[in-house]
Amino acid sequence: MCSGRSIRVDNREGVSVISVELRPGESQESILKRFRKSVAESRILPTVRQKRWFTSKSEVRRIKRQKAIRKARRTQR
Repeated sequence: MCSGRSIRVDNREGVSVISVELRPGESQESILKRFRKSVAESRILPTVRQKRWFTSKSEVRRIKRQKAIRKARRTQR
């Protein structure tokens, strides 16, 4: 994943690819900082955390319904 010149992450579905090239005179710490920032901006981590465990379709529907109920209650206030 990390060579001396670049950092790259490929999503399994191929949807998002993050690549950060080492600039001339740039330290390893700064390239890592740029990489972390680009990962945060692309919002990959929430997706990865969700897909860590299998969730059945019925469970997904139940969670969506609960979220909708909470959102509706918030907008009523």
